[in-house]
Amino acid sequence: MTNQNISKQKLSNFNAILSLVFPPSFILFITYYDFQNVAFVYFLLMLVYIVILILIKQNLKEISTPIIYFCFLLIAYLFSSIEFVKLIPAIISGSFFLFFLKSYIKKEHIILAFANKFFPDKLDLNTQKYIASSDGYWSIALAINTLFQIFLVFYEDNELWAFYSSVGWYIYLFVVFILHFLYGKFYILKNKEVL
Repeated sequence: MTNQNISKQKLSNFNAILSLVFPPSFILFITYYDFQNVAFVYFLLMLVYIVILILIKQNLKEISTPIIYFCFLLIAYLFSSIEFVKLIPAIISGSFFLFFLKSYIKKEHIILAFANKFFPDKLDLNTQKYIASSDGYWSIALAINTLFQIFLVFYEDNELWAFYSSVGWYIYLFVVFILHFLYGKFYILKNKEVL
């Protein structure tokens, strides 16, 4: 594995940790400290993180998530509005939704491309056909996730938002994945004799 791949893997791990830690820690800190001060500190941390990413020559794609945090934390600080902080996970989820929707509309079969990369020459025709149809399924799943996260922005329960935005949506996506996997097993068995 090259240094660049290791760096991207570490960045991916850090972004996952950020998504887990950010919502509950933010809610915890605003319980004890002034909202604007907390928003400003997080804004500065994102600024430092972005500068580090630029210095290690990450491209725009790799720093897009920290940029979303940076922009919305700045707006939250300027307008003293928690809604802009709570929008961050919804915006990130929405970007994943748009990514899969684009793949579905353009028939890019992004999940099949990943599957073929990890399992070259190991997927039979039925499996490939099923995986190729997955982009639409994941577009719908991510649309539901995004809509629920938008609902939580305006719902008064900050603890529920913190839970769902950190671990809840991982649980949701895991359940969605299991359902997709189980249906895939059924689909592949059912169509084995057809192809």
